[in-house]
Amino acid sequence: MKTLLLEIKDMHCSNCAMKLQALEDDLPGVDTVDASYRSQKMKVIYDETIVTPVTIMDAVRKLGYTPELIP
Repeated sequence: MKTLLLEIKDMHCSNCAMKLQALEDDLPGVDTVDASYRSQKMKVIYDETIVTPVTIMDAVRKLGYTPELIP
């Protein structure tokens, strides 16, 4: 399992966070999503043999948000 940290500056409320956290159910290979609209950050724990960071970031974009990778 790997961890991906993203900054989501256009996440404004708890509904936004819940929408992003639904990726753990919708995207195969994603184990856990912890999104906080207060910190505007998202932590994703994923199986690198099933899903890539690019795929995760694309899924975030499809939900209408702009992810930025936190090194």
